[in-house]
Amino acid sequence: MPILQKTSSMIITVFGASGQVGKQVVAQALAAGHTVRAFGRNVVDLIDTDLHNNSLTAIKGYVLDADDVAQALKGADVVISVLGGSFDGLDQTRSKGMQMIVQQMVHANIQRIAALGGLGILPDEAGGYLLDAPDYPQQYLPVGREHQAAYETLKASTLDWTFVCSPNILDRPFTGQYITKAEAMPVPNHYEINAGDLADCLVHAISSNTYLLQRVGISRL
Repeated sequence: MPILQKTSSMIITVFGASGQVGKQVVAQALAAGHTVRAFGRNVVDLIDTDLHNNSLTAIKGYVLDADDVAQALKGADVVISVLGGSFDGLDQTRSKGMQMIVQQMVHANIQRIAALGGLGILPDEAGGYLLDAPDYPQQYLPVGREHQAAYETLKASTLDWTFVCSPNILDRPFTGQYITKAEAMPVPNHYEINAGDLADCLVHAISSNTYLLQRVGISRL
């Protein structure tokens, strides 16, 4: 697990801020002393009520709208993306949303992003994706392909990215009892991670500037 380092306050734009992991990211970033610009379609109702804070700005918008995304990035130092979407992958929020975020980050001259993806995007022994294995669960493939497209957008960009490849997410708070590994599944691997610990990993990656240009495997201990 990355070791938390004391850093100066940053302005963080969080995409997908009203989701299960997004709300944890917002709360933890605020607790660490950062200023947060929380972006989402339902973010005003879900974030302002629960996490009222003078360092928090809730921005209601659509991640596929260039003007909305550009507005969310104004003044930001870094970005955390925890975009969700349908499990069947049909809405393409993750893939198309990442394309829009990357495009507007380049326009805004913002370099650093940590993003959430799925376990299947970690590399296999041959250098492919775990989701390409014959025994990979078929029900996870549609959302896995969305994560793959988002990852490949980041990899092809000029940004300083980190892509956290999450297993099954449990709706539980931060414990600090988790393990990470660059470009591989961690050992031990329980194929589960608390939402609060996943948020901690993302905020740590941004705060300490670790896992640059790397995928990250993660698991609860």
